[in-house]
Amino acid sequence: MDTAKLRDWWWRKQGLDGSLEGKSAAEVLGATGWARSVGGAGPYLTLFSRAGLSREAVDASVAAQKIHELPSARGCTYLLPESDFALGLKVGQGFSDESTMKVAAKLGVTAKEIDKLNRKIVDALAKGPLDPEQLRDSAGGAVRNLGEEGKKKGMITTLPVALGILQQLGEIRRISANGRLDQQRYRYALWRPNPLSSFKLSKEEAYVELARRYFRWIGPATPGEFQWFSGLGVKAAKEAIAPLGLASLSDGDPRLLFADDKDALAAFRPSKEKQFRLVSSIDGLILLRRELSSLVDEADRGRKVMGDKALVSLGGITDLPSHAIFDRGRLAGLWEYDVEAGTIAWATFGAKEKALSGEVKRTEQYVREQLGDARSFSLDSPKSRAPRIEALRKAG
Repeated sequence: MDTAKLRDWWWRKQGLDGSLEGKSAAEVLGATGWARSVGGAGPYLTLFSRAGLSREAVDASVAAQKIHELPSARGCTYLLPESDFALGLKVGQGFSDESTMKVAAKLGVTAKEIDKLNRKIVDALAKGPLDPEQLRDSAGGAVRNLGEEGKKKGMITTLPVALGILQQLGEIRRISANGRLDQQRYRYALWRPNPLSSFKLSKEEAYVELARRYFRWIGPATPGEFQWFSGLGVKAAKEAIAPLGLASLSDGDPRLLFADDKDALAAFRPSKEKQFRLVSSIDGLILLRRELSSLVDEADRGRKVMGDKALVSLGGITDLPSHAIFDRGRLAGLWEYDVEAGTIAWATFGAKEKALSGEVKRTEQYVREQLGDARSFSLDSPKSRAPRIEALRKAG
């Protein structure tokens, strides 16, 4: 399979070709996949790059519960469309909640203690949404401080344990304090009706549905790539994929896709015109398969880019240290937002073409006027990304 053709296919499957302009946030997420949410600008950039959606439009969809941040695949937080709320919750169960309880158990916390706290939280939220401090006050002695040992393990009190469990059960939902997805101050509210109350699929059936969506979002992909996304073991991932009747991309190729997609890919003709998009470092084009190599030209693999602390070879990394510039599925450069200057610092792996400069300006205006910053994740800051900005300025 021609590499450029396959990249352009993924590009179009991900809606980065402009085919989703005018669609709602829920429609975009339903068509291209759940957007990873880590307290940064990722979800906003996902929806802007595909459908040109403003921050206000996205925030309004969140407020109307058309989309929501939920613990889902691998127990990680993603932004999901309403149609997938129950599925996301179901496939997320048994990951972060179980690991959290194991840590809590080592600190002397019992399941009975958490059950009691859960009931206290639900009773308190019956009066309306509350923030963690208000919940601690309402639950009284049911919230226990876990002391210095708990602090060492990142678990200061039992409240986060209970909140995490109740979220994965669909009993409560987390609400941004200011309505934005790139902030991490929350309130909690009862979720009525519970999205899982009418969900009839077993855990195994839910994983089949997750696989069905996954291979529509980003096929062709390997079973191992789906295994990473879902958090399943090798056997469970194979069992989830098996009922779909997927076809191999070609003889001996481990990548799989639906038969109708295989036919469509065979007839697909890649675009000859360059088309650039600036996306987040955890965009679905990259993160769903978490396999960067196939998106990087051979000539660019040896390029040095600034990582967390030092220069690294582009061909030797799995996760991007900066936001990305793509041209029809090919990694064409990197970018960061410079808050102090109010501009995007960027470097391209080719010539600074007019179309690319125009897309940089379009995204720059969006970030400056609507977001104020483009953090990769919650702890990213203008100070921490300063070395990367400097390296991009020099390279550019």
